[in-house]
Amino acid sequence: MADIAVALDHDSPRAALALVDAAGAAGTWFKIGPVLFVRDGPALIRELLGRGKRVFLDLKWHDIPHTVAGAVEAAASLGVHLATVHLAGGRAMLEAAVGARVGDLRLAGVGVLTSHGAADYAAIVGRETVDTAAEQLRMARVARAVGLDAMVCAAGEAAALRVVLGPGRMLVVPGIRRSGEGAGDQVRTATPEAAVRAGADLLVIGRPITEAKDPKAALEEFRKAAV
Repeated sequence: MADIAVALDHDSPRAALALVDAAGAAGTWFKIGPVLFVRDGPALIRELLGRGKRVFLDLKWHDIPHTVAGAVEAAASLGVHLATVHLAGGRAMLEAAVGARVGDLRLAGVGVLTSHGAADYAAIVGRETVDTAAEQLRMARVARAVGLDAMVCAAGEAAALRVVLGPGRMLVVPGIRRSGEGAGDQVRTATPEAAVRAGADLLVIGRPITEAKDPKAALEEFRKAAV
């Protein structure tokens, strides 16, 4: 069974909190990305924590080590439960992030985004061809070596990454869609059932829930599928 983090794909804190309240007890994890964080991040995090929710702060930090360490410390002081750092930031940055982690905060490494296909990523890194699964494995070894707690990956990569990362680390899987559902801007997608079979621990689901006519019913449907 996997937990579900609802990605709050809203452009206002009020709309995000309305969704959280509508989800009720069915919603335990909520993800805050750059849009909401820039608008009202710390206050929104405090509101979520006050409602007894777990907060996934997805800002994919990628900066000099000192700056990323400071961001990790700030997130921990707010009470964030999970935050992301970009694995392309390099070993020194990742080690600084891990060294700054305190309390209940866990750090997840982000490698190849699920919105990238092989051709997209090859163009980014300046190669003619690239195997995105192999890239994820390469970066997973770095994540393990520096002591990150989790890694973000596509469902199709989860089983192989579990071998590299071991049983104690969390696999966070976005790009979750029900059968026949539009992928949006995601490329490497999977159903919740397939992601759970592959070993996902936390499924990240945004628009299929937040844009549903009945978000609570949609969330409960995904929860049943994630058993």
